[in-house]
Amino acid sequence: MPIPESQLDIWSHQGSVTQSSSTYATVKRALESSKAGYASQAFEIFLQGSYGNDTNIFSESDVDIVIRLDSVFHHALGDLPPEQNAAFKKAHSDATYTYAEFKAHVVSALEMSFGRAVSGGDKAIKIAANGSRRNADVLVATQFRRYRKFWTITDQEYEFGICFFTATGVRIANYPRQHSTNCTTKHQATNRWFKPVVRILKNLRGKLVDNGSISKDVAPSYFLEGLLYNVPKEKFGGTYSATLVAGLNWIFAADRSKFICANEQHDLLGDAPVNWPAPNCDRFLDEARKLWNEWP
Repeated sequence: MPIPESQLDIWSHQGSVTQSSSTYATVKRALESSKAGYASQAFEIFLQGSYGNDTNIFSESDVDIVIRLDSVFHHALGDLPPEQNAAFKKAHSDATYTYAEFKAHVVSALEMSFGRAVSGGDKAIKIAANGSRRNADVLVATQFRRYRKFWTITDQEYEFGICFFTATGVRIANYPRQHSTNCTTKHQATNRWFKPVVRILKNLRGKLVDNGSISKDVAPSYFLEGLLYNVPKEKFGGTYSATLVAGLNWIFAADRSKFICANEQHDLLGDAPVNWPAPNCDRFLDEARKLWNEWP
């Protein structure tokens, strides 16, 4: 039998935001310390992920925070012709304050406030929960610019994002502002059905993880949002059951190789760090359909 509408309605609800807001405020104050090694630099702190996009569910505990260095930026020039590439290099010099220094200073600032609760990760700095404070991941990033045109400082075009480096030195660029804006636009275009259905899909993923059908890393929340972002707006509405059936049926029939991430800057599926491996997407969809058809 299919999953009852009553269960889907429960899954559609947003998780608590009070503790996450408090956690964000606490970490933000620590990062804004005048004693931080980067205090004289230009930077910005903001939420990303589920709490930042209002798609958090009750079982989620991590608060994802970005601190972005704005004094310097990394870039991609692959779309520029040779003469514009040369013009860019003539106009810019290498930064004197490096990403590695910035990250080390961020770690120090967090340790001053949270001590042993701070630990390293492949991508983000982790702060363990304590009392009412939730787990937090702090992503240390810089501005990232993917250039479409460059002649001079006053005659240039680029896509604005962030980038960071993994523990092994791999650079990953992403576009959280575009992701958030596009998800909100999709939410409005679907008469506010999009974000509740994202939460349903994330809770369904949680059920699959709990019963051992998939591992947690098979279907990250970011990619589930991207998956639903590709579904046409007319598939949303009526009931949660009707929306889920219409949306998943459309996804199964579609050419998923043409799907894009919600930021509209990357393909959804692929082999790069910013892509969802296609076999993982297929596995999630197959298990989701099985769960729908065999709901206890």
